[in-house]
Amino acid sequence: MKTVEGEGSSEKDYTEIYAAADTLDGSVIFHTVNDVLGFVLYMHQQIPSTVQDMSIEFDTMHAEYRQLEGALRETEVKGSLRRKRVSRMREIKLGIRRLEKFMSALSNIQNALKMMINELPNVETVILAIGASPLRPQHVYRLNFSHGTSVPRVVDDFARSKAADGLSRKAIRTLISKGAGSATYPGPHRLFLLIEAPSSFNQSMHFLPKRDFRHNKKVLPFKLFFKCRNQHQGVVRPSSDDLILFQCRHVIKGLAMNTTADE
Repeated sequence: MKTVEGEGSSEKDYTEIYAAADTLDGSVIFHTVNDVLGFVLYMHQQIPSTVQDMSIEFDTMHAEYRQLEGALRETEVKGSLRRKRVSRMREIKLGIRRLEKFMSALSNIQNALKMMINELPNVETVILAIGASPLRPQHVYRLNFSHGTSVPRVVDDFARSKAADGLSRKAIRTLISKGAGSATYPGPHRLFLLIEAPSSFNQSMHFLPKRDFRHNKKVLPFKLFFKCRNQHQGVVRPSSDDLILFQCRHVIKGLAMNTTADE
Protein backbone atom coordinates (compact mmCIF):
# COMPACT_ATOMS: atom_id res chain seq x y z
CA MET A 1 0.00 0.00 0.00
CA LYS A 2 1.26 3.44 -0.88
CA THR A 3 -0.05 6.66 0.59
CA VAL A 4 0.54 9.95 -1.18
CA GLU A 5 -0.73 13.38 -0.13
CA GLY A 6 -1.38 16.09 -2.71
CA GLU A 7 -2.59 15.78 -6.27
CA GLY A 8 0.15 16.15 -8.86
CA SER A 9 2.88 16.48 -6.27
CA SER A 10 6.36 15.55 -7.42
CA GLU A 11 7.30 14.69 -3.86
CA LYS A 12 6.25 11.13 -3.09
CA ASP A 13 5.45 10.92 0.60
CA TYR A 14 4.22 7.36 0.88
CA THR A 15 4.43 4.13 2.81
CA GLU A 16 4.27 0.87 0.89
CA ILE A 17 2.37 -1.98 2.48
CA TYR A 18 2.04 -5.16 0.46
CA ALA A 19 -0.58 -7.84 0.71
CA ALA A 20 0.44 -11.48 0.44
CA ALA A 21 0.36 -12.83 -3.09
CA ASP A 22 -3.10 -13.72 -4.39
CA THR A 23 -4.90 -12.48 -1.24
CA LEU A 24 -6.19 -9.17 -2.59
CA ASP A 25 -9.56 -10.63 -3.59
CA GLY A 26 -13.01 -9.05 -3.66
CA SER A 27 -13.80 -9.91 -0.05
CA VAL A 28 -10.57 -8.32 1.20
CA ILE A 29 -11.25 -5.22 -0.89
CA PHE A 30 -14.77 -4.91 0.51
CA HIS A 31 -13.72 -5.20 4.15
CA THR A 32 -10.77 -2.85 3.67
CA VAL A 33 -12.94 -0.15 2.07
CA ASN A 34 -15.70 -0.69 4.62
CA ASP A 35 -13.30 -0.42 7.57
CA VAL A 36 -11.63 2.70 6.18
CA LEU A 37 -15.09 4.22 5.63
CA GLY A 38 -16.01 3.57 9.26
CA PHE A 39 -12.67 4.93 10.46
CA VAL A 40 -13.10 8.10 8.40
CA LEU A 41 -16.59 8.74 9.80
CA TYR A 42 -15.39 8.24 13.38
CA MET A 43 -12.18 10.26 13.07
CA HIS A 44 -14.03 13.18 11.51
CA GLN A 45 -16.57 13.14 14.37
CA GLN A 46 -19.51 12.14 12.19
CA ILE A 47 -20.49 9.30 14.53
CA PRO A 48 -20.22 9.12 18.35
CA SER A 49 -18.53 5.72 18.44
CA THR A 50 -17.15 3.12 16.07
CA VAL A 51 -19.46 1.56 13.48
CA GLN A 52 -19.11 -1.82 15.21
CA ASP A 53 -20.19 -0.38 18.58
CA MET A 54 -23.07 1.50 16.96
CA SER A 55 -24.29 -1.68 15.24
CA ILE A 56 -24.25 -3.53 18.57
CA GLU A 57 -26.07 -0.65 20.27
CA PHE A 58 -28.69 -0.54 17.51
CA ASP A 59 -29.36 -4.28 17.70
CA THR A 60 -29.46 -4.16 21.51
CA MET A 61 -32.05 -1.36 21.50
CA HIS A 62 -34.28 -3.33 19.11
CA ALA A 63 -33.99 -6.43 21.30
CA GLU A 64 -34.81 -4.52 24.49
CA TYR A 65 -37.77 -2.81 22.83
CA ARG A 66 -39.21 -6.16 21.73
CA GLN A 67 -38.69 -7.55 25.22
CA LEU A 68 -40.49 -4.62 26.88
CA GLU A 69 -43.26 -4.82 24.27
CA GLY A 70 -43.82 -8.45 25.17
CA ALA A 71 -43.72 -7.70 28.90
CA LEU A 72 -46.51 -5.12 28.50
CA ARG A 73 -48.82 -7.87 27.26
CA GLU A 74 -48.69 -9.53 30.67
CA THR A 75 -52.01 -9.13 32.42
CA GLU A 76 -50.78 -9.01 36.01
CA VAL A 77 -48.51 -5.99 35.90
CA LYS A 78 -48.62 -3.18 38.47
CA GLY A 79 -49.47 0.26 37.16
CA SER A 80 -46.17 1.75 38.34
CA LEU A 81 -44.17 -0.95 36.58
CA ARG A 82 -46.23 -0.55 33.41
CA ARG A 83 -45.58 3.21 33.39
CA LYS A 84 -41.88 2.60 33.91
CA ARG A 85 -41.75 0.19 31.00
CA VAL A 86 -43.69 2.54 28.72
CA SER A 87 -41.32 5.39 29.60
CA ARG A 88 -38.31 3.19 28.84
CA MET A 89 -39.83 2.17 25.51
CA ARG A 90 -40.18 5.85 24.56
CA GLU A 91 -36.50 6.44 25.35
CA ILE A 92 -35.46 3.43 23.27
CA LYS A 93 -37.67 4.47 20.37
CA LEU A 94 -36.01 7.89 20.30
CA GLY A 95 -32.59 6.20 20.24
CA ILE A 96 -33.66 3.91 17.41
CA ARG A 97 -35.03 6.85 15.41
CA ARG A 98 -31.76 8.72 15.86
CA LEU A 99 -29.71 5.84 14.46
CA GLU A 100 -31.98 4.17 11.93
CA LYS A 101 -31.34 6.57 9.02
CA PHE A 102 -27.61 6.25 9.50
CA MET A 103 -27.72 2.46 9.84
CA SER A 104 -29.97 2.18 6.76
CA ALA A 105 -27.63 4.37 4.68
CA LEU A 106 -24.61 2.38 5.89
CA SER A 107 -26.30 -0.91 4.97
CA ASN A 108 -27.23 0.44 1.53
CA ILE A 109 -23.70 1.59 0.79
CA GLN A 110 -22.27 -1.75 1.97
CA ASN A 111 -24.66 -3.63 -0.32
CA ALA A 112 -23.73 -1.32 -3.20
CA LEU A 113 -20.04 -2.03 -2.57
CA LYS A 114 -20.63 -5.77 -2.61
CA MET A 115 -22.63 -5.65 -5.85
CA MET A 116 -20.05 -3.41 -7.46
CA ILE A 117 -17.17 -5.70 -6.47
CA ASN A 118 -19.02 -8.73 -7.85
CA GLU A 119 -19.53 -6.84 -11.10
CA LEU A 120 -16.00 -5.37 -11.16
CA PRO A 121 -13.71 -7.76 -9.24
CA ASN A 122 -10.68 -5.88 -10.63
CA VAL A 123 -11.87 -2.47 -9.40
CA GLU A 124 -8.84 -0.28 -8.90
CA THR A 125 -10.05 3.07 -7.55
CA VAL A 126 -12.47 3.88 -4.73
CA ILE A 127 -12.91 7.44 -3.45
CA LEU A 128 -14.43 8.55 -0.15
CA ALA A 129 -15.29 12.26 0.04
CA ILE A 130 -16.65 14.08 3.09
CA GLY A 131 -18.34 17.46 2.77
CA ALA A 132 -21.47 19.26 1.67
CA SER A 133 -21.21 17.72 -1.81
CA PRO A 134 -18.68 15.68 -3.80
CA LEU A 135 -17.81 18.90 -5.65
CA ARG A 136 -16.92 20.69 -2.41
CA PRO A 137 -15.44 18.04 -0.14
CA GLN A 138 -13.48 18.95 2.94
CA HIS A 139 -11.66 15.61 3.05
CA VAL A 140 -10.86 13.13 0.27
CA TYR A 141 -9.58 9.55 0.59
CA ARG A 142 -8.51 7.76 -2.58
CA LEU A 143 -7.96 4.00 -2.42
CA ASN A 144 -6.14 2.34 -5.33
CA PHE A 145 -5.90 -1.44 -5.64
CA SER A 146 -3.21 -2.97 -7.85
CA HIS A 147 -4.20 -6.61 -8.23
CA GLY A 148 -1.64 -7.89 -10.68
CA THR A 149 -3.81 -10.93 -11.47
CA SER A 150 -7.41 -11.48 -12.39
CA VAL A 151 -9.60 -11.46 -9.30
CA PRO A 152 -12.33 -14.12 -9.09
CA ARG A 153 -15.89 -13.03 -8.44
CA VAL A 154 -16.88 -13.19 -4.78
CA VAL A 155 -20.34 -14.64 -5.55
CA ASP A 156 -21.92 -13.20 -2.40
CA ASP A 157 -19.34 -14.75 -0.07
CA PHE A 158 -17.88 -11.79 1.78
CA ALA A 159 -16.71 -13.68 4.83
CA ARG A 160 -14.10 -11.78 6.80
CA SER A 161 -10.60 -13.27 6.69
CA LYS A 162 -7.27 -12.76 8.45
CA ALA A 163 -5.99 -11.14 5.26
CA ALA A 164 -8.81 -8.57 5.41
CA ASP A 165 -8.16 -7.89 9.10
CA GLY A 166 -4.45 -7.44 8.51
CA LEU A 167 -4.80 -5.12 5.52
CA SER A 168 -7.47 -3.01 7.23
CA ARG A 169 -5.32 -2.55 10.32
CA LYS A 170 -2.34 -1.52 8.20
CA ALA A 171 -4.44 0.94 6.22
CA ILE A 172 -5.87 2.57 9.35
CA ARG A 173 -2.50 2.74 11.09
CA THR A 174 -1.05 4.42 8.00
CA LEU A 175 -3.87 6.96 7.87
CA ILE A 176 -3.40 7.76 11.55
CA SER A 177 0.34 8.25 11.03
CA LYS A 178 -0.44 10.65 8.17
CA GLY A 179 -2.76 12.73 10.36
CA ALA A 180 -6.12 11.61 9.00
CA GLY A 181 -8.88 13.10 11.10
CA SER A 182 -6.62 15.63 12.81
CA ALA A 183 -8.41 18.50 11.03
CA THR A 184 -12.17 18.35 11.13
CA TYR A 185 -15.19 20.65 11.23
CA PRO A 186 -18.12 20.66 13.65
CA GLY A 187 -21.55 19.57 12.56
CA PRO A 188 -22.84 16.71 10.42
CA HIS A 189 -21.51 16.28 6.89
CA ARG A 190 -22.09 13.77 4.11
CA LEU A 191 -19.88 10.93 2.99
CA PHE A 192 -19.91 10.17 -0.73
CA LEU A 193 -18.62 6.99 -2.34
CA LEU A 194 -17.23 7.12 -5.89
CA ILE A 195 -15.50 4.50 -8.00
CA GLU A 196 -13.50 4.59 -11.18
CA ALA A 197 -14.83 2.10 -13.70
CA PRO A 198 -15.14 1.49 -17.45
CA SER A 199 -17.79 3.64 -19.10
CA SER A 200 -19.69 0.42 -19.92
CA PHE A 201 -20.20 -0.28 -16.20
CA ASN A 202 -23.93 -0.68 -15.60
CA GLN A 203 -25.04 -0.46 -11.99
CA SER A 204 -27.83 2.09 -12.31
CA MET A 205 -29.45 0.65 -9.19
CA HIS A 206 -26.56 1.91 -7.06
CA PHE A 207 -24.18 4.02 -9.21
CA LEU A 208 -24.52 6.86 -11.71
CA PRO A 209 -21.84 8.44 -13.95
CA LYS A 210 -20.17 11.44 -12.33
CA ARG A 211 -18.28 13.10 -15.16
CA ASP A 212 -18.10 16.53 -13.48
CA PHE A 213 -16.25 15.46 -10.32
CA ARG A 214 -13.52 18.01 -9.62
CA HIS A 215 -12.67 18.40 -5.99
CA ASN A 216 -11.13 21.58 -4.56
CA LYS A 217 -7.41 21.54 -5.32
CA LYS A 218 -6.77 23.01 -1.88
CA VAL A 219 -7.97 19.73 -0.38
CA LEU A 220 -5.02 17.37 -0.35
CA PRO A 221 -6.36 13.81 -0.63
CA PHE A 222 -5.02 10.86 1.30
CA LYS A 223 -4.02 8.27 -1.30
CA LEU A 224 -3.69 4.61 -0.39
CA PHE A 225 -2.17 2.18 -2.87
CA PHE A 226 -2.69 -1.52 -2.13
CA LYS A 227 -0.45 -3.95 -3.96
CA CYS A 228 0.12 -7.71 -3.95
CA ARG A 229 3.58 -9.20 -3.74
CA ASN A 230 4.81 -11.34 -6.64
CA GLN A 231 2.43 -9.77 -9.11
CA HIS A 232 2.14 -11.52 -12.44
CA GLN A 233 2.57 -9.35 -15.49
CA GLY A 234 0.42 -9.11 -18.56
CA VAL A 235 -2.95 -8.39 -16.98
CA VAL A 236 -5.06 -6.44 -19.46
CA ARG A 237 -6.70 -3.38 -17.92
CA PRO A 238 -8.85 -0.67 -19.48
CA SER A 239 -6.94 2.40 -20.61
CA SER A 240 -7.42 5.58 -18.60
CA ASP A 241 -9.53 6.92 -21.48
CA ASP A 242 -12.06 4.12 -20.88
CA LEU A 243 -12.43 4.88 -17.18
CA ILE A 244 -14.87 7.39 -15.70
CA LEU A 245 -16.10 8.10 -12.20
CA PHE A 246 -19.38 6.73 -10.92
CA GLN A 247 -21.03 8.05 -7.76
CA CYS A 248 -22.97 5.79 -5.44
CA ARG A 249 -26.63 6.80 -5.12
CA HIS A 250 -26.47 6.17 -1.38
CA VAL A 251 -25.00 8.89 0.83
CA ILE A 252 -24.17 8.62 4.52
CA LYS A 253 -25.08 11.69 6.55
CA GLY A 254 -23.17 12.18 9.78
CA LEU A 255 -25.11 12.30 13.01
CA ALA A 256 -25.73 15.58 14.83
CA MET A 257 -23.69 15.12 17.96
CA ASN A 258 -24.95 15.87 21.49
CA THR A 259 -28.60 15.62 20.49
CA THR A 260 -31.29 13.20 21.62
CA ALA A 261 -33.11 12.70 18.34
CA ASP A 262 -33.05 13.68 14.70
CA GLU A 263 -35.81 15.62 13.08
